[in-house]
Amino acid sequence: MENVEAAYQSTLDYLYSFVDYSLTRSLRYSPEKFDLGRMAVLAAALGSPHRQYPVVHVAGTKGKGSTSAMIASVLQTAGYKVGLYTSPHLVDYTERIQVNRQPVSHERLVELVERLKPEVAKIEQLTTFELTTAAAFLCFAEEKVDIAVIEVGLGGRLDATNIVDPRVSVITSLSMDHMNVLGDTLEKIAAEKGGIIKPGRPVVVAHQKPEAAEVLKKIAKERHSPIIFTDDAYFASLTQHSLAGQEFAIRPAAKTNGNSRASSFSLPLLGAHQVQNALTAYAALKVLHMTGIKISSASIYQGFAAVSWPGRFEILQNDPLVVIDSAHNLDSAEKLAQTIRDYLPGQSVGLVFGASEDKDVTGMLGALSPVIESIMVTQSVHPRSYDAVQLGEAAQKFGLPVAVNPQLESALEQAYANLKPDGALVITGSIFIAAGARQYWFEKKTSLKLA
Repeated sequence: MENVEAAYQSTLDYLYSFVDYSLTRSLRYSPEKFDLGRMAVLAAALGSPHRQYPVVHVAGTKGKGSTSAMIASVLQTAGYKVGLYTSPHLVDYTERIQVNRQPVSHERLVELVERLKPEVAKIEQLTTFELTTAAAFLCFAEEKVDIAVIEVGLGGRLDATNIVDPRVSVITSLSMDHMNVLGDTLEKIAAEKGGIIKPGRPVVVAHQKPEAAEVLKKIAKERHSPIIFTDDAYFASLTQHSLAGQEFAIRPAAKTNGNSRASSFSLPLLGAHQVQNALTAYAALKVLHMTGIKISSASIYQGFAAVSWPGRFEILQNDPLVVIDSAHNLDSAEKLAQTIRDYLPGQSVGLVFGASEDKDVTGMLGALSPVIESIMVTQSVHPRSYDAVQLGEAAQKFGLPVAVNPQLESALEQAYANLKPDGALVITGSIFIAAGARQYWFEKKTSLKLA
């Protein structure tokens, strides 16, 4: 076992020895850095594994991970062997490559990367994400998956995953994020995300602001791709919600179907935005069904009910309530604030907050400040984390008690100790904060006397 773990660590060191744009402080979205040519050459050298199974390709600013997880869960429930490729990971790198929702083993990742090395040596300027994507494509081919759900890493047009020829493309909610990379307007961001629309292939699009919708319509028209906007085709309504889950109904929009009988679903993922993600997944699955991938209504119901996607308004414990959320931009902070209003009305909420340095932290804290009573700012060990002291200065302007503790684990203990008896703790700001808190919580539960 030690040898396997040593080999796994060595494999991670090898992957991270390439340029990793998720760790780079200044991203320049330029053709020499983000270029599909390298990825195409690498995939061809491996026997084009990404061509050996149908693909659902999912892009978006927010919700693409949850939507991918829902689609994969339904397909698995329908009896298919399903590959799922997502990023980043919460705790373990292998979470990025899953078959039937099980991450590949450390040993398997080592094997896959060893297979890549001879071909990688022949190609200059490859990135960590390109290697990982190639490993996922290869894994899914060797595992003989029936279908793969592939989440875009960054953007869409020049993302390493964009060499696939999907049965259906999916674009979830778009908002302002990674502006230094993807552009400083919603139209520019939509143009990058819309790069996954393939000629003649259908694309399912979640509710968008008008300026983003227009760009996507234009791209789809140019490429003769049928485009389905979820809110034109369907209507979703929340029927009830609690900390145990939520129930909602979906019915066809009256203009698309005279018989608008509703179908009811349950979802363990919390927040009204997850109902919208489920609606996007539902629309994509319906299109997929029309392409010949048979999916029953019962499979959709059971798949939604069974979905798991950690780190999204995830309850770590109930009494007192401790929640982590991966909100990492203004749009997701606004959605989190609404979820707090919906699920914790009138409760005293303490916030633990850390962010990446390129984020609109003033906007995020501004969105959250009306629903919280105190702020503990901290930072993750990630190279791009926002300095906790500077974050504390940004937090001061909202008129709430602010504490600064740069060490995440210590910040968690301090914030937990200061909780009011009926209070709740919400930990958020980046996926790295959510991941670090989640790991620490489960490892240290007894020593923190949280049981």
